Amino acid sequence: MLRTYAYILISLVVIGSLMGRMHLISGASAGRATPASEPSVAMADTGPHQQGELDRSIELTRDPNGYFYADVQINGAHVHMLVDTGATDIALSRNDAQMAGVPVSIAMNNVIGRGADGAIKGEPVTLDRVTLGDKTVDRLPAIVLGSGNQSLLGQSFLSKFASVTMQGDKMVLR
Repeated sequence: MLRTYAYILISLVVIGSLMGRMHLISGASAGRATPASEPSVAMADTGPHQQGELDRSIELTRDPNGYFYADVQINGAHVHMLVDTGATDIALSRNDAQMAGVPVSIAMNNVIGRGADGAIKGEPVTLDRVTLGDKTVDRLPAIVLGSGNQSLLGQSFLSKFASVTMQGDKMVLR
């Protein structure tokens, strides 16, 4: 039980630190929407080494701001998420949680961790269904953040892939 709390606290510190860094660079990408002609997720039938047709992978392209993003379905709602391999769980903004039909408290005054900017307020939830490409996972733990606009895709989902690799400006999920 104590180990679980330690993992959650560590992931929240990472999330808080990342949110602090994202605040500094958000001016460069604020209001930027990914055009339909440039999807952030592409399904590939073969890997970079022409592995067989059974090699279904998801390839993400690095954004000009240096981060990887994925268009994920959460409970059927489209959510544009920052891929955070250092986060233990999925962290949703309040707006994304509401779009996905995740019930949250009005105030969300509970301190659930500490980050670079101080106390992180929010609440733990369970997501019914998370889908990226043809990978679907049911009943995943997540955190809804009391503030911030960027949702994060963490290890509770990424660990369901056999591998997550980076090759230059590509992240490949297999």
